[in-house]
Amino acid sequence: MTNQPSKMRLRDLPLNVWAVSITSFLTDISSEMVINILPLFLSNVLGIKTNVIGIIEGTAEATASLLKLFSGWLSDKLRQRKWLAVLGYGISALSKPFFFFADNWVLVGLVRWSDRVGKGIRTAPRDALVADAIDEHHRGFAFGFHRAADTAGAMIGLIVALVVIWIAQSGNLKLSRPTFQTVVLISLVPAFLAVISLIMIAKDVPVLKQRPMPKFGFKGLGKPFIVFLSIVSIFVMGNSSDAFLVLRAQERGLNVIGILGMLITFNLIYTLTSTPLGALSDRIGRRKIIAWGWVFYAIVYLGFGLAQTAWQIWGLYSLYGLYYGLTYGTMNAMIADIVPAELRGTAYGTYNAVIGILTFPASIIAGILWEGVGSWHGLGAPAPFIFGGTLAFAAAMAMMIWKPEEFREKG
Repeated sequence: MTNQPSKMRLRDLPLNVWAVSITSFLTDISSEMVINILPLFLSNVLGIKTNVIGIIEGTAEATASLLKLFSGWLSDKLRQRKWLAVLGYGISALSKPFFFFADNWVLVGLVRWSDRVGKGIRTAPRDALVADAIDEHHRGFAFGFHRAADTAGAMIGLIVALVVIWIAQSGNLKLSRPTFQTVVLISLVPAFLAVISLIMIAKDVPVLKQRPMPKFGFKGLGKPFIVFLSIVSIFVMGNSSDAFLVLRAQERGLNVIGILGMLITFNLIYTLTSTPLGALSDRIGRRKIIAWGWVFYAIVYLGFGLAQTAWQIWGLYSLYGLYYGLTYGTMNAMIADIVPAELRGTAYGTYNAVIGILTFPASIIAGILWEGVGSWHGLGAPAPFIFGGTLAFAAAMAMMIWKPEEFREKG
């Protein structure tokens, strides 16, 4: 970053950043109160093994990933971000009621897939809407604030779920079907409010610069983006679904209430650190923040593998929030730095598509390493976390070694 950015305050953020952040806040209240206990519903109520849970999570992310690519490209072609984002949020909201009726893993998988289809449609246009609204010197701050709002919603959603579960079944180790159904019903209110808020507040920002639209592929996005994405791919292959962290916590002895408390702590740390660490990337550079974030992830993930007690898992999961605060908003800001403004939708779509596709084998590998497949019984619960930590460290080293050519940030 060549220019020292002036300090931006929250009240100075553009309206679109606020609109997207409010929508993400409400959506995560809805989603996180369901999705974080979904692995427990699958395991405790339906009796599904971790390898099948890995298939459900991986398939949901991978099948939606192509939509992320197409939706991002389409938003560039149409010069329209808002209504594609509204469509995606609407599909996710409409899919959630069907969790209430799910009584087998196939139906759960279909509903989860539908929810991810909505995410696939909305993610790239939403991120491009934020990038279009902010100048290059404050992208880290804007994306960090968006992630903070998103995560604050997740924290509130988890608190609601915790209260419901506490009232319904107190300290029981396993989740019950009626409790899960109650949480699903409550989640519908913020889901639909999120769609309404985006419709009412957000406005498309015209993309002034015109350029022939590329075909699907990486070529038009430039060499820095391709190298960045290649390094990210190394990391993602070891970054299986967080559902495995929830199952690891239960395997170490945390009951449902304890797991929700752990997730609330994680989201609190993520919320508090995302905005200042995003702003830090505006000052000292994105690449450095991302690389050290992955090193931190590697240490924490190795800790998950070696942990002996439930309270160790809780502590590590709390620290895990710092990794999210370091990297998630920063990576979105870096993409806006290294691609032309008129191709941001395509870039975000490509980035999210590759991550989603690789999440499928990553989750499958994690499930197999844990419980095996066929007659092979796997390597046990620590294995997927040691594997993930090793790949994260390798990706961090690659990011540190990479010396990208100087590029002019595209505003």
